[in-house]
Amino acid sequence: MPKSELVLRVAIPSPLYSSFDYLPPDNCDPTQLKKGMRLRLPFGRSQTVGILLEVSDTPQIERHKLKPAIEVLDNEPLLTNELMSLLLWCSDYYHHPIGETLATALPTALRQGEAATTKHRSLWCITDSGREVDTDKLGKRAKRQADLLLRLSASHAGLTAAHFKELPRTWIDAMAVLVKNGWADMEQIPALEFGHPKPETGPELNAEQANAVERIHNCLGMFSAFLLDGVTGSGKTEIYLRSIDAVLKNNQQALVLVPEITLTPQLVGRFKRRFNVPMAVMHSGLNNRERLNAWLLARNGEASIIIGTRSAVFTPMSRPGILIVDEEHDSSFKQQSGLRYSARDLAIVRARKLGIPIVLGSATPSLESLLNVEQLRYQRLSLPKRAGSAKPPKISLLDVRSQNMEEQLSAPLTQLIQHHLGNSNQVLLFLNRRGFSPSIICHECGWVGHCRRCDTHMTLHMQKRHLRCHHCGSQRPIPQQCPDCGSVDLRPLGSGTERIETVLTEQFPDIPISRIDRDSTRKKGSLDAILNDINSGEPRILIGTQMLAKGHHFPDVTLVGILDGDQGLFGVDFRAGERMAQLIIQVTGRAGRGDKPGQVIIQTHHPDNPMLQLLCQQGYHAFAKAAQSERQLTALPPYSHMALLRAEANHSLPAEHFLDQAHTLAEQLGTHGIELYGPMPAVMERRAGKYRYQLLLQANKRADLHRLLGPWTMQLNKLPEARKVRWSLDVDPVDLI
Repeated sequence: MPKSELVLRVAIPSPLYSSFDYLPPDNCDPTQLKKGMRLRLPFGRSQTVGILLEVSDTPQIERHKLKPAIEVLDNEPLLTNELMSLLLWCSDYYHHPIGETLATALPTALRQGEAATTKHRSLWCITDSGREVDTDKLGKRAKRQADLLLRLSASHAGLTAAHFKELPRTWIDAMAVLVKNGWADMEQIPALEFGHPKPETGPELNAEQANAVERIHNCLGMFSAFLLDGVTGSGKTEIYLRSIDAVLKNNQQALVLVPEITLTPQLVGRFKRRFNVPMAVMHSGLNNRERLNAWLLARNGEASIIIGTRSAVFTPMSRPGILIVDEEHDSSFKQQSGLRYSARDLAIVRARKLGIPIVLGSATPSLESLLNVEQLRYQRLSLPKRAGSAKPPKISLLDVRSQNMEEQLSAPLTQLIQHHLGNSNQVLLFLNRRGFSPSIICHECGWVGHCRRCDTHMTLHMQKRHLRCHHCGSQRPIPQQCPDCGSVDLRPLGSGTERIETVLTEQFPDIPISRIDRDSTRKKGSLDAILNDINSGEPRILIGTQMLAKGHHFPDVTLVGILDGDQGLFGVDFRAGERMAQLIIQVTGRAGRGDKPGQVIIQTHHPDNPMLQLLCQQGYHAFAKAAQSERQLTALPPYSHMALLRAEANHSLPAEHFLDQAHTLAEQLGTHGIELYGPMPAVMERRAGKYRYQLLLQANKRADLHRLLGPWTMQLNKLPEARKVRWSLDVDPVDLI
């Protein structure tokens, strides 16, 4: 077909639910173009980067109105057919514009049109001549060169620039002299993590672990979904390692998803000790170049293992062998802005499309996954006991009603802390509230420091001497006097991790304290430094939020204190109880993971609460069974299916009116089998200066819900109030607040 008759159908990152047609660029043979290539395009008054969907001979608008593309950016498709298929499914299921969906799967650098090329890094190794150098003699005239030689001689695999980051930049000149003298060699290697040249062998497996490994191995090369349901400390990571080992022996790749960036250092460290293969690490802490390198090296197969957070589910692989989702229950796998996808659910879809097994691991499986086991969609692999000689900790509820409390610390808990520290152990205290205190209050008139942009209070941070809103990020200095009455008697209201740290420093002045929350780990490398301090083994108090609750292995922690066990008892979201139970069990799992027995104390004002009693006396699965029965009776997920339409505006009326119109439109399209609730204000009606409303759709059958969502979302932008609001659709929402 003549070039003049062909058009390029392109997906452009925009909120419009359509693709766009362009003419081929000059000096381009459109028959050589393939789906998944990037194009630079004119779009409005600027330029953008789009993804080619197809080359067609039937334009969507009149041909003379089409603009030519500016240039083709790739020689081959960046997104493989497999990934394109996944992303098209994703766009269709979450009813999200295809252009924004495809853009979500690309690293920022590729979205901006940068070349899809990797940058390597230098690796220095000592030579035989270098080993013969007398470093003591050399050090008298060239101290830096002698220091570098000693470092190189102690390394089996060589050193990169990252190993010298604490040195002055003059080390580069000194290293150049070593290379010039033939005492060191330099080579360019992929920018990846590398394992130890002499990998460790794994521990002996117990019967349950061996059974789990065998069942996974039997399904390599075919799709099968496994729920690895193991108590904390049962050796789930060892199952991952054995399964990945089998995949690597087949010359295939493994993709491992973790919910939090804080879990990656410890996991990567363990993987590096077991596998002498290149690994790519992908998370939000990387800069654009680092993320692009990891993405491309995984795509071309140089990275044998890929470990990443939520968005790593879109990482291309040339030789996929297995997918693993650690802590599958964690709500962090659900994206809360833009394309609101669930990385766990997409990983299952991707494994099915690839025809490879997927392992979902958790000590506290989600109710959705437990239902999938009951319905035989997943195979259950049970690890009911801790690995090795470790025993489950003893869990006790501590009634703090009428107790004398120093901040959130009761006298009995303080005595236990003293006892465990006296036995040269470590203590972990959990409070899911960072900052010094939840807010500041005037003792004279009761004024509380509220955020001016949100319907919530601002958190007091004493170290930074400011009030900060943890919802919109705004901050201001601590006032010198009350804005309402002028009183200078302003006091902290409640406690956060920073305030608990202050109190403990006074009570235990000789004991090191490590605080892990988003404030203490903002700087790059700060988390690694804190974890290294914790793993030194000396007596220490650990204070943290949920960042500290899951995945970490602290063998010297023998006491865990949950300072506020009531925090999740009265949540407005129907999932609040499930999340509370998961968090408590995850936190308790940090105690007694080594050879020493563990003890867990949960401080509560409601020791007779049946939910807490059931959880503590019979464990998570008894709680989950009761929660499932309750959900089934009330027709709530996972026994029904939801979508949430959110709208926000500078004033409340446009958001409410838009959702009223959306409600009417849904009824016109037909709501058979669907219930609509709202419009209603969000629990936090005003956030970051915007008024927020929502409309909830619920159906017993998923097909009924999606039958409406398809045509409905295509017409929402045409509603009269649509231009006055910012709206989004969340399919399978995990947060109704």
